Amino acid sequence: MARIETSVEIAARPELIFAFFVPQRMPYWYGAEMEVCFEVLGGASEFVVGSKVRVSGRLAGRPVGHTAVVTAYRWGREFEWRFEDHYGVKGMERWDLEPLASAEAERARVSMLSDYTMPGRLGRTLDWLVTRHSVAHRNRDYLARLARLAAHGKPVKRP
Repeated sequence: MARIETSVEIAARPELIFAFFVPQRMPYWYGAEMEVCFEVLGGASEFVVGSKVRVSGRLAGRPVGHTAVVTAYRWGREFEWRFEDHYGVKGMERWDLEPLASAEAERARVSMLSDYTMPGRLGRTLDWLVTRHSVAHRNRDYLARLARLAAHGKPVKRP
């Protein structure tokens, strides 16, 4: 089981940042490298607890994706889903947004947690050797992309 935590400070209010946590905007920062598509069961324009979401795309020419169920959603504060992909990887991703007091401007810290399990002995070995490092790098990229979008190009400060 891997548990990867990443955070970034963004020069924007949590409510503004959270505007990117809707099905039609998440592809701009989450999974942009694989031209990801989000399909919410029932076609909802917002996530709600219990929403079933299909996340799919292509990476290195191969189809990738997983199905997720939203398990926590509080506008401007938290978003969490549990997922499973067709390779048997199961886990949870969570984003928490915390307003920060700052004399210069409104800021927020966005923390992302990836907690997952790879199936089988080989999967656990590959995770230890490769996957956890790739996921950490990917999460940093996701948060940096989110920061650029939400802060309209203002610099990103990593804690």
